[in-house]
Amino acid sequence: MSHYQFAAAIRGSSFQLEGPCAVEVSDGVISKINPLASATDPIPKRLIIPALANAHDHGRPLSTTSFGASGKPLETWLLRLAVMPSVDPYLAACAAFGRAAEGGCASVMMHCTRPQGLDALEDEVRKIAEAAKAVGIRLTFAVGLRDQNPLVYSDHTNVTGQLGTTERRVVERYFSLPSLTPKEQVQQVEGIVSAVEGLDVNIQFGPTGVQWCSDALLREVAEASARTGRRVHMHLLETRYQREWADKQFPNGIVHYLNEIGLLSPRLTLAHCVWARPDELDLIAASGATIAINTSSNLHLRSGLAPVAAMWEAGCKVAMGIDGCALDEDDDALREVRLNTLLHAQPGFADDAIRARMLKAATSAGRLSLGRESALVEQGDDADWVSLDLTKLNADDLFEVSSEDLLFARATRRHLDSLVVGGRSIVEQGKLVTMDLEEVHTELRTMYRSALSQRSDLQNAWPAIEQQVAAYYRERLGCC
Repeated sequence: MSHYQFAAAIRGSSFQLEGPCAVEVSDGVISKINPLASATDPIPKRLIIPALANAHDHGRPLSTTSFGASGKPLETWLLRLAVMPSVDPYLAACAAFGRAAEGGCASVMMHCTRPQGLDALEDEVRKIAEAAKAVGIRLTFAVGLRDQNPLVYSDHTNVTGQLGTTERRVVERYFSLPSLTPKEQVQQVEGIVSAVEGLDVNIQFGPTGVQWCSDALLREVAEASARTGRRVHMHLLETRYQREWADKQFPNGIVHYLNEIGLLSPRLTLAHCVWARPDELDLIAASGATIAINTSSNLHLRSGLAPVAAMWEAGCKVAMGIDGCALDEDDDALREVRLNTLLHAQPGFADDAIRARMLKAATSAGRLSLGRESALVEQGDDADWVSLDLTKLNADDLFEVSSEDLLFARATRRHLDSLVVGGRSIVEQGKLVTMDLEEVHTELRTMYRSALSQRSDLQNAWPAIEQQVAAYYRERLGCC
């Protein structure tokens, strides 16, 4: 049994600030929490909060800006990522999960939309699961599924017809579709479940988005999810271009379509929903589905600001994702909580409990969407928590400032003292202790530098491809 003491705590379903407490842990579970009298021995100046959950991510090994993908809208940013050569999936996942841990996340969604492809998919997923175990985080893995629109949201001959022969060959090489049928893609998910048996991974269906999936594939996923109870994780209405496309393809509404085919259910998590309308939010709320917002990512990719207040007003369950693109591209989930709170608070003196709502989005709502039980630092919960250094948070030390105020005014990953997952400390004094994360990054950078020439054809063809894709969205979808 392990014993811990904290000067303050924000915990429980109401996320109320409490005074000093002692926490006992047995077999990875919180067995007892007792308040401490102020007259006891000096208590470590630490604030304990529930560990954060990244409800939407893709497990990218390094910053996408490092590969020339900065400042682009999603529709060309995604294509640009193809210049990233394939590297060892275990090492790549260690980097992504290690940064997540140092950012305060105990639980992470990896929606794998672009496998490394050096191994059979089942083998790659097992290596990723082994990386999560080595780092110490809890992994949920959504298997990416798609079968249409690899270049733009339609038949891309309108785009490739404007390209030269060399550029067309490049498009064919990097943006061809998988050959598996919808049924085979869904069946492959069950094979992956077997491949990671014993590694504590929650496997989900991961259709990449309606614009990238045929009706047959989405219906196959809906049927399989209903039959097996397996959760589904997918993108929806992230950009204005997707909104324009959806309105042309589904005159009765894209969310109504998802409801009609049986995909809208409490088993579904929808990433983004930046361009969802009030009637669609009402339908999502009624279905019990969860929305995973990704604020920094949406800002970086010029996608817009999700209508979070409207989501809550409609009764939607809202979780928080990082999407591999935190504000400073450093996977800092603590800063993401603060950014969301600042952007989505009501103006003036309105008291809308924004802090508690955002903490719920970043903890319990996120965990549930990842197929995990809620853990709110209560007796009987998994011993998953973050402790923050109050000495660093209140370096001025002029007044007795509320720990909650300090958290929402200043907290970033540099204030993180420890991350405990299942009673095991995997981050101490702000640094991952389960492996040398900087060494992992150094090795990855070496791998990328030696392999970049493998994608030189795409690098050379990129200006022409980007120009024609951008022209398609400007001229053919009739917006932006």
